[in-house]
Amino acid sequence: MTADVDPPVRPTLEDVAAVAGVSRATVSRVINGATTVDPALRTVVEEAVATTGYVPNRAARSLVTRRTDSVALVISERERQPVSEPFVGRMFSDPYFGRVVSGLLEVLRPAGIQMVLMLADDEASRTQLLSYLRHGHVDGVVLVTSHADDPLPGLLQDTRLPAVLAGRPPRPSSLAYVEVDQQAGARLAADHLAALGRRRIGTISGPQDRPAGQVRLSGFLEALAAHGIEDVACAEGDFTHVGGAAAMRRLLAEQPELDGVFIASDLMALGALPVLLRAGRDVPSDVAVVGFDDSSAAAACDPPLTTVRQPVEEMAAEMARLLLKQIGGPGGPSPSVVFPPTLVRRQSA
Repeated sequence: MTADVDPPVRPTLEDVAAVAGVSRATVSRVINGATTVDPALRTVVEEAVATTGYVPNRAARSLVTRRTDSVALVISERERQPVSEPFVGRMFSDPYFGRVVSGLLEVLRPAGIQMVLMLADDEASRTQLLSYLRHGHVDGVVLVTSHADDPLPGLLQDTRLPAVLAGRPPRPSSLAYVEVDQQAGARLAADHLAALGRRRIGTISGPQDRPAGQVRLSGFLEALAAHGIEDVACAEGDFTHVGGAAAMRRLLAEQPELDGVFIASDLMALGALPVLLRAGRDVPSDVAVVGFDDSSAAAACDPPLTTVRQPVEEMAAEMARLLLKQIGGPGGPSPSVVFPPTLVRRQSA
C-alpha cells in the first residue's frame, strides 16, 4: 500500500514578495500590469515570479482588473451573398485574412492577449455575437467588414466596447479605423499603365457593394481620365480566384483588343491571367496587367504580378496597438491611421 502524496503547494503572492524583498501590494501591481511601478522594481518582481514558479489566478485577476486578456477578431459579411465560393471557404483561401491575423498576433502575443475569431454572416450570428460581446467575454474588437450596408459598425459603437475597424466605415462613426489609401493605390496603377503607353485599358473591379471595390474603381477611372483615357471597359469581380477568371472572360468579350488591365485584387489576377494566355494574349507584351494587394497570390501569378502594395501586416499591427491603447485606459477617441500604398514592379507590367 502506497502512502498518499500531498499535492504540491502552489506559490503565492506572499512567496513572490518574500523572494523579491517587496510588499505583497507591489507584487500585485506588477502582475496586474500597473504602469506606475518603477522599471527596476518590476524587473526584480518578474525575476521572483520566475524563481518561485508563481502562476497568476486569471479568474481572480479578472475580478480585480475587469479584463479578460482576450480580444475578438470579427469577420462580417452580407448573408447569402451570391459569390463563387462560400463565405468560410473564401475567408481561409484569401491571403488577406491570413495577413491580418499575422499582423494582429505580432502585437497581441507579446502583450499576453488571446484572440478569438468570430464570424458574422447572417442576422442570427450577429445577434449571437453582440450577446457575447455585451456579456464581457472580450476586452475589445477588431472588425473586418466587407459590405457598405453592414449594421455591425453602428451596433458595435452602441456597445461602447473598445473597437477598431479594418477599413474606413461607409457611414460617419466615432470608431477608429486603419486602412490603405485606396484611391492613391488605384491612381498608381493607372499612372503606371499610362506611362507604359497603354491606351486600350480595361479593369476588373471589386464588388461595387463594398467600399474597397467602389473606391479602387472610381480612383482608377479618375486617374485615367487625367491621362485623357475615358473609354474604359469594366467587368465587376468578387475578389476571388474564380470570380477573376469569369470577369476576364467578360472583359475580353467586350474589348478583345485590350492592351492594359488593372485588376482590383491579386487573387482575382491569379484567376484572370490564365484566361488571357489561353486567348493568345501575351503578358506583358500584348497586355500589361497590374493588381492590388501584393499578397502571396501576386508572386504565384505567371508571370509574377506587378501590383499595388497595401501593407496589411503593418496595418493589422497598428489596429492591435490602437485597440490595446483603448483598452489600457480612458482617453479621447483613438486617431484613425491611413497607410500610403506603393507600386511593386514585377514582370506583368
